[in-house]
Amino acid sequence: MNALFSKVSDRLTEWAGSPFAVLLAFVGVAVWFVTGPLFDFSDTWQLIINTTTTVITFWMVFLIQASQNRSVKAIQLKLDEIIAWMDAQEPNEAIGAEERTEQEIDELRERVRNGPEASA
Repeated sequence: MNALFSKVSDRLTEWAGSPFAVLLAFVGVAVWFVTGPLFDFSDTWQLIINTTTTVITFWMVFLIQASQNRSVKAIQLKLDEIIAWMDAQEPNEAIGAEERTEQEIDELRERVRNGPEASA
């Protein structure tokens, strides 16, 4: 189930960022706007665009977040692997930093910026 969700969400977010999707959205809004006089700019006419955009936005928030979460995890893994490879002789505190609190990350950043002499 997770693999299927990952594939579908990746495909949908990829498609949503495509030029075709942007063009389709532009055309959809243009058609809605042009039909305004036909419906006397009624409340129902306005409700159609409001409801449609709200539902699409609601779905996209979750799809994009799922794709971004997976992407961030992959990037963190790659960075951890690079750090471990570069500094194989001794443990590195930066590995797994994304799991620390914000305060711990700030303290670690200061130690890294100040160099080895800050630890001594």
